[in-house]
Amino acid sequence: MKSQFWQNLYAWLLSAFFLLGGWLNIFADPELVEEYRHWGYPGWFHYVTGMAEWASAGLIAFSVTRFWGSVLGCAIMAAAAISVSLQAEYTHALMPLIILVLTAFNGWIAWRRHKTA
Repeated sequence: MKSQFWQNLYAWLLSAFFLLGGWLNIFADPELVEEYRHWGYPGWFHYVTGMAEWASAGLIAFSVTRFWGSVLGCAIMAAAAISVSLQAEYTHALMPLIILVLTAFNGWIAWRRHKTA
């Protein structure tokens, strides 16, 4: 029972990260919008990213959908890491890669939990 608490807490913290990330993308400042353009995306793409992050946050928050939220979160973070890496912004790729690993671990926990239930 104690491990279930920690697994849920871990997932909720990860969900909070995606919730904040979605907020920062949807209500992006002009500098961030310009970065999206620099990476090759249209000016409105930050809305797509923000909505996807909010969807991931919502799915991760509930144990029933946690695995699929983690899959979506991994896709978002992989896309972010690839986008900045293609622009040779390798240090900028570090944070998305760390979150990618943390999200993949969350997905693995959710998958294992569902498999044994």
